[in-house]
Amino acid sequence: MRNKIWNRIRKEFGLWSLAAPPGIIVLIVVVLIRMTGGLQPLEWMFFDTMLRLRPQEKLDERIVIVGIDEKDIQWVGQYPVPDEKIAELLTKLETYQPLAIGLDIFKNVPVEPGAEQLARVFQKNTNIIGIEKVLRPGEIPPHRNLPPEQVGFGDLVHDNDIKNRRYLLYTTNPANPKNEKEDKYSLALRLVSTYLDAKGINGGAGKNDPNTIMINQVELPRITKNFGGYVNVKNDGLYILMNFRNNSQPFHVVSLRNILNDKNDEVNQKLLRGRLVLIGNRNMSAGDIFYTNGVHTLELKGVIYGVDYHAHVISQIISTVIDGRPMLGSWGDIEEYTWIVIWGFLPIIIGRLTQSVRRNVLSVGVAGVCLFSCGYIMLWQWGIWIPVAPSLLVLAVNGVGLSAFAFYQHDKFLRSQINERQNTIQNTFHVIHNGPLQTLGYGLKHMRSKDIPYEQLLAQFEKLDKEIRELGDLLKLQALTEEETLRLGSGLILELSRPLHDLLYEVYSSTLERDSFENFKTLKVKVRNFEPIDDKYVSMEDKRGICLFLEEALCNIGKHAQGAKRVQASGMYAESKYKLSVKDNGCGIKSKLENKGTRHCQAVAKKLGGEFRRESISSRGTICELTWIPTKNFRF
Repeated sequence: MRNKIWNRIRKEFGLWSLAAPPGIIVLIVVVLIRMTGGLQPLEWMFFDTMLRLRPQEKLDERIVIVGIDEKDIQWVGQYPVPDEKIAELLTKLETYQPLAIGLDIFKNVPVEPGAEQLARVFQKNTNIIGIEKVLRPGEIPPHRNLPPEQVGFGDLVHDNDIKNRRYLLYTTNPANPKNEKEDKYSLALRLVSTYLDAKGINGGAGKNDPNTIMINQVELPRITKNFGGYVNVKNDGLYILMNFRNNSQPFHVVSLRNILNDKNDEVNQKLLRGRLVLIGNRNMSAGDIFYTNGVHTLELKGVIYGVDYHAHVISQIISTVIDGRPMLGSWGDIEEYTWIVIWGFLPIIIGRLTQSVRRNVLSVGVAGVCLFSCGYIMLWQWGIWIPVAPSLLVLAVNGVGLSAFAFYQHDKFLRSQINERQNTIQNTFHVIHNGPLQTLGYGLKHMRSKDIPYEQLLAQFEKLDKEIRELGDLLKLQALTEEETLRLGSGLILELSRPLHDLLYEVYSSTLERDSFENFKTLKVKVRNFEPIDDKYVSMEDKRGICLFLEEALCNIGKHAQGAKRVQASGMYAESKYKLSVKDNGCGIKSKLENKGTRHCQAVAKKLGGEFRRESISSRGTICELTWIPTKNFRF
């Protein structure tokens, strides 16, 4: 029992050592590609897709966008919108008592008329937050009448595929990075701080990560050097991952003309009181558009206005602190690569269990759906971005490709071994059929007729005993060596590596010398002629079958061709075909039944892609012929 278990273990180990290495190599290659950032575009694509597939969320009532659209520009009759109209808009909004107003329009250069009027509005109202641009190149200063605490930067950073997925909350002043008092804060962070201060919620440095912000015991997950699908990301400030509110219209949007129209005062009072208000361009003329595939939009697919982008960030942070909506984070490197390795080995295991291309593809398909579902649920429910793309890639390549093919090939190898064993059994039958059985038949025949002395009969059975013992020794030899040999019924062992025509001469001579066939004793004329065949046209197995065919044909003469005085065995080319034939002038075929020998000859012909015939000759005798085209079996 113990040996059986160990044999099973050794067999399984041998199987894995053959089939698993290709899959492990693929896994290592995928991991290396990911570590160098080669899979970032694919991981971003899956991330965006999963964001869009989340259930629709309700509109966030805490944020209102005042968008300056194309109709507003036509209504004003000037672009850029003059400072006079911006000042009028801000003054009107202040009457509705919003919590804070974020002006997402650069005002470093006056747009007359109304520059002085706008400056007075900025000086009078401390809840208005203007913007500047701090990241190089193309820095833009804020309005000169806005103090630093009423300024937030509006820089939005995109990834290498020009899509926006990150948001910079604060950074050191690029002009003076060593002075912490001059740190720069984003427009969204300024407005969030104003909102949470009004709610009595304070923030500070994180506990687990001192480089991030903690608000109401909630740490904002910071994008580190390697974060989710990001590899070697630039880390010049506090970046967070965008968790867009999944709604085609996530915020209330009103137009400039709607606010300045006195007819809507009651509606606007209810809509804007105590809210965070963002003012910005929502028209294509301003060019304040950004690209993302992670959010549904009503207007242009894959495009979001800058003011909307800031609104999503504000909503994201406030919803996390107050509503418990998850911010987006990721696992650490160890957890991520452990996850990838698990999914890398899974298709190897599947390939081992299925050992069928069809079942393997089906199993890998189900596993792929489960993998994507895990990534989707983790992102939706817990806000964790796990590596789906590299896991899916290694799952597909290993599952449908290398591992399945390797296990399939090994299974094919096992089947070929079974076929070889079957061939060995069949060849052993032919040896027994043309050797010991003929001796036994000869002895039984004379035992029944009692026409030979006892000593001669005893000698025949002693010969039978020797042949059986020699057969056992031959089988043991074949089990211990890979030598390609063929044992004839006469006891002669042929080395199949020799040229075919030499083997045919050996078969012919050895078979006709057998004294157990009485019809050989009447033969007076023996003719043989075998033309050579290039070895590249015949395999070892082909030689085996052809030699057994010749032996079978000659044995049939010895058993059935009564009165035969002539035998002719020849192998020659005729019209690109090779014909191996055996003729005699005996009594001819008396039975039409197909015996084992005939069926074997037909199988040899089929394997060679040729034809077999055995029939009586019109005058007297029988012909047994095997014909094939040697070039059909050419092997490179």
